[in-house]
Amino acid sequence: MKKERLRGVNLGGWFSQVDCIQEKDPVGFPGLLPHIESFLGVSDFRRIREAGFNHVRLPVDYFNLFEGDELKPNDAVFALLDKALREIQEADLDVILDLHKCPGHDFHLGSYQEQPFFVDPKAREGACKVWAYMAERYSGQTRVMMELLNEPAGTDSKVWDKVKDELFWAIRKHAPKNTIVVGSNKWNSAREFNVLTPLDDDNAIYSFHTYTPVTFTHQGAAWINDPFFKIKRPWPGDYAPPENGGTTRLDVEYGVWDKARLQASIQNALDFRAKYDLPVACNEFGVYVQVPREYQLAWTRDFLDILREADVGYSYWNYKNLDFGIVSKGESLHNGLAQYDNPERLDSELMEMLAKG
Repeated sequence: MKKERLRGVNLGGWFSQVDCIQEKDPVGFPGLLPHIESFLGVSDFRRIREAGFNHVRLPVDYFNLFEGDELKPNDAVFALLDKALREIQEADLDVILDLHKCPGHDFHLGSYQEQPFFVDPKAREGACKVWAYMAERYSGQTRVMMELLNEPAGTDSKVWDKVKDELFWAIRKHAPKNTIVVGSNKWNSAREFNVLTPLDDDNAIYSFHTYTPVTFTHQGAAWINDPFFKIKRPWPGDYAPPENGGTTRLDVEYGVWDKARLQASIQNALDFRAKYDLPVACNEFGVYVQVPREYQLAWTRDFLDILREADVGYSYWNYKNLDFGIVSKGESLHNGLAQYDNPERLDSELMEMLAKG
């Protein structure tokens, strides 16, 4: 029987990218454990389910869960993760447990330099150890899906295609029944699906992320230094090429961008699905909230249309904060945005659009 199409949101900034939350509100940041205890809770999960979503993607950074070079599990943090997974499932939501950052690999640093994870087998031993522990701990929870790694950023996609199998077996050995999620290389680019090969397993979902074109969706983003990303661009639009070389390894897409080209940008993932008869999903997408509102909604509407027409599941980035949030609290940069001008700081228009899919 065919499963219901995934429709969900990411819970980034909770067990992952906590440093980004602290950076935006250093005075109000309470510390790791109090942050995890207070950032999200049952009322959020109920709101997500009642809106019409059927799952969440829960990113975790390994250094919040494991301590030191020996990667000793932090019992206090794992107790909170146990609680989070239980309460999410009690709200009738499936969960993708996403290893957002692992030993040897950081998707953000991968924008600027090659990661040892791809060139040194020893750099992957920590990731396999982390997954072996989490897979065994949560193997009895069949509503918990396990995502190998967020946004692999290797230079050679053929290398990642081999590395993914190594991580997969580190999980499958301890979690024989859980669905495993695996993404493509170069920040889960749909384009790289022409290099990806299926796992030797029929209980898997293949994931891509879409912020295409990044030069539109990330325009003005404070964490990107390349001047090419500071230019204001409409959607749809005709974007001029950069005058000089870029300072990041991110794609600097230019030319005419519209719904048709956006749809074409995910075609390799759709071709992969057709070739192997395997499920694919878009587990991150979104537009930086400082992009002019009409263009933010126009891109989002176009992309949701594309996913619906192609029958592709999705997880929006992000539910709360991190510059893409449906909810924004404690982000002084976004205090004046009209969509958050209500007591709950909730962008209800965007949430309704996303939930309808």
